[in-house]
Amino acid sequence: QVQLVESGGGLVQAGGSLRLSCVASGMTFSAHAMAWFRQAPGKERKIVAAINWSGSFTRYEDSVKGRFTISRDDAKNTVYLQMDGLKPEDTAIYYCASKRTADVPTTPTEYATWGQGTQVTVSS
Repeated sequence: QVQLVESGGGLVQAGGSLRLSCVASGMTFSAHAMAWFRQAPGKERKIVAAINWSGSFTRYEDSVKGRFTISRDDAKNTVYLQMDGLKPEDTAIYYCASKRTADVPTTPTEYATWGQGTQVTVSS
């Protein structure tokens, strides 16, 4: 059974940092592109960052470039999202997603497997 489990969310003040983790099981992790999406209340789910199967290519949504870093540790079947310089507009539920592909998809419909989400709240 393929499963993604996120952790690391919480409440932080503006300017602070959080590191999200997503542990995968039931799949060949090293063959999957991994991504973080976020969804704020009343808004659509959007890509935050994505990383290819080897970790050699990453892409970021424009508003998080220079503040967020996605990485992966295949030995731990884990993908991370380091979030620095957090802003109130980063408040959302953050979801981990995976797809067995050599590409780096950026839309939710392209990803096959999803975690349950973790809440990130940034206070001003």
